[in-house]
Amino acid sequence: MQPKKNPKADINKNRSLYFVIGLAFVLFITWQAIESKTYETKYDYESLNINDDDDEEIPITEQLKQPPPPPPPPPAPEIIEVVDDEEEVEETIIESTESDEEMVIEDIEVEDEFEDIEVPFAVIEDVPIFPGCEKVSKSQRRTCFQDKINQHIKRNFRYPEIAQEMGIQGRVYVNFIIGRDGVISNIRMRGPDKNLENEAGRIIGRLPKMTPGKQRGRPVRVPFSIPITFRLQ
Repeated sequence: MQPKKNPKADINKNRSLYFVIGLAFVLFITWQAIESKTYETKYDYESLNINDDDDEEIPITEQLKQPPPPPPPPPAPEIIEVVDDEEEVEETIIESTESDEEMVIEDIEVEDEFEDIEVPFAVIEDVPIFPGCEKVSKSQRRTCFQDKINQHIKRNFRYPEIAQEMGIQGRVYVNFIIGRDGVISNIRMRGPDKNLENEAGRIIGRLPKMTPGKQRGRPVRVPFSIPITFRLQ
């Protein structure tokens, strides 16, 4: 049996769509009501009377100062004496103090302040340069000097026979000075035996001539000390 009602006349067909449209409209009206604000505006002004300042009197604060009257001229002398210009005045003669003789300036000898100065190896500005360290940078010359000294000692070392027979061994401290001309001088030794001291002095005495150390650009004497150890195998 077929239904007699027309499907287009069904009012429940689009009920969900109408509900959503109505809900959206109600929310929009509610949002507009919440967001709306009212302000109370007041206008006020204060009139300025410009004509009030026209009649203002400005007082005079600066007083004119009149300069004081000039002092009266001094009174004229009653009697004017006339002096005869007949007296002779002796003329003062100023003699020159310069002499015709030529002044002789003696040469003044200036002592060299660096002649007797000794600057320790640890603090000198330019250390002495051992032969073979000329091309080394300035910062590495101190290390190069010490390495060359040790190589020289090993190359020239010779244990004294008497000390070997007697079983003498120990450390000898050697002090010497590198002169202003680079030559080794003032060699002093201190050790446990005379034979060891003499051998240490012989080794240091064979050091080659060096480039002298410099302080403020001037060559100076540089003291140096090194220990030499003698040890039996």
